[in-house]
Amino acid sequence: MRARNTAIAASACAFVLFGAGTALAGTGPAPAPDARRAAPQSTAPSAEGNPKSVRARAAGVCSDAYQIGATAYIDRGGAHAASVKQFYSPTCKANYGYVWVWKSFRDKVKDYDVSTGVYSYARDEIVGQDWWNKTNGQEFWSLPAKTAAECTSAVGRLRAPGDALTGQAMTSKRC
Repeated sequence: MRARNTAIAASACAFVLFGAGTALAGTGPAPAPDARRAAPQSTAPSAEGNPKSVRARAAGVCSDAYQIGATAYIDRGGAHAASVKQFYSPTCKANYGYVWVWKSFRDKVKDYDVSTGVYSYARDEIVGQDWWNKTNGQEFWSLPAKTAAECTSAVGRLRAPGDALTGQAMTSKRC
């Protein structure tokens, strides 16, 4: 009985450490159409990414864009400073990079630099990249990247004044 309990505990730990499956962020079906329609109608910015926000519309993000793949994180000093996400619009057939700078970082650091875009594996370049210098903003969208037929990842960068290196993160490859 003791050996059985030990085996069950070891299996549970393995699932926690290695995940229950081997799916990558770029695999699996897109959200159901009903789930996309249930997206908030607000124009407020959000950590989840709202393609209807003022900044998203200014960047040319199509309102039906939704997140694809998993969120990546830019860390600074051992803590998350920003989230990086990739969005896709079926209507516009475009991808977008998205960076959300966390309030905990914004409360400590002023006038940081941010950039985001979509890395195209086929082109070996960042497409739709946009950047902001000496900003205090929280929500950042790349320009539309016409990369729907390519394997892509969103890329985000964040640099605080005085940092010799830029913190960056890249979402998983999505094809």
